[in-house]
Amino acid sequence: MSIATSEPPPASGSRAGRRGEGATFDRVSPRARIALLVAVAAVLAIGGVVAGAVFLGDDAPRSAASPGTTAPTRTEPEEPEPPALELAVIDRDDADAAALRRGELLYEEGDPEGARERFAAVLANDPGSIEAAIGAAYADWPNGTLEELEALALRHPKSAVLRLNLGLVRLALDDLEAAREEWREAEEGEPDAPAALKAEDLLNPQSPPGRPQFFLTGFPDEAAGLTIGQRIEALRRRAQDGEARDWLFLGSTLEQAGRRVSAQRAYDRALELEPESLDAQVARTVARFDKDDPSVAFSALGPLASRNPDAPVVRFHLGLMLLWLPDLDGAREQLAAARTAAPRSFYGRQADRILTELENA
Repeated sequence: MSIATSEPPPASGSRAGRRGEGATFDRVSPRARIALLVAVAAVLAIGGVVAGAVFLGDDAPRSAASPGTTAPTRTEPEEPEPPALELAVIDRDDADAAALRRGELLYEEGDPEGARERFAAVLANDPGSIEAAIGAAYADWPNGTLEELEALALRHPKSAVLRLNLGLVRLALDDLEAAREEWREAEEGEPDAPAALKAEDLLNPQSPPGRPQFFLTGFPDEAAGLTIGQRIEALRRRAQDGEARDWLFLGSTLEQAGRRVSAQRAYDRALELEPESLDAQVARTVARFDKDDPSVAFSALGPLASRNPDAPVVRFHLGLMLLWLPDLDGAREQLAAARTAAPRSFYGRQADRILTELENA
């Protein structure tokens, strides 16, 4: 089978450089964009983890509480709309984490008093909880919220979750440039935090949310039915004295939890243990996809595809990365190649599902 992408597609830090030459998101109606990302997210719910989210198109509703959008136009309101709250507590299973998630939900539902109670309970148990302090400041909106977060930032300047939410508050106050600077600080200060990925999404609103991830099948039975935090610990113990594939399982789960740097290290270890493993080579490459400069990942995966033209694992993940440019035509071509190469394999079946959803959307 001939290779369709032997050279990496154009890519740079600019928005234009992230677009392919085929049908991109800019040529798809905003309503279709939403349907498309919802469909792909549903297809990629492999292992119970959704690897995507709704993309707000140009004519989608916008408000100060909508992450990834520009500040709305308001006509002399009495007070600014409440900012979005993003605590990004997705890789913890303790009681405090559950209380934080409940408080976040109550805030989103318009119950700041109920949210304040949850955050106060966490602070009573753990006075150093940055997430609870953020939530408590949000519950007081707009009275002193910005000042409280700025004071907190002086004590925790590298906290990604703090910088993420400080940016959201600045966005609600119509200071988009200051918000973007906070989100850049979130990415740089704590790149292994789930909040850093949220910040990356906000800095790249024209790309699908999240990142393409490495998918594989055959997870150990001991990981079934566990929460994400429990699964990480179980797979970490297994990997310590395990083989390359055990490190791939760990890396994939770390990616799902938003721990991108830790995932890269796990994939690097897998490649050290088995340098010829195509799965490990693909995983290591996909994990280094960066919305600001996707050329690094493509410059490695493109040549890998040319050397392994019939490998569905390569074609499938190349198709995923192209979706995130977004280059829909290129993605379809690579996913179709994965399906043709091995239609009954894990990657062939998943490629078929995504292609079907793309056509329906």
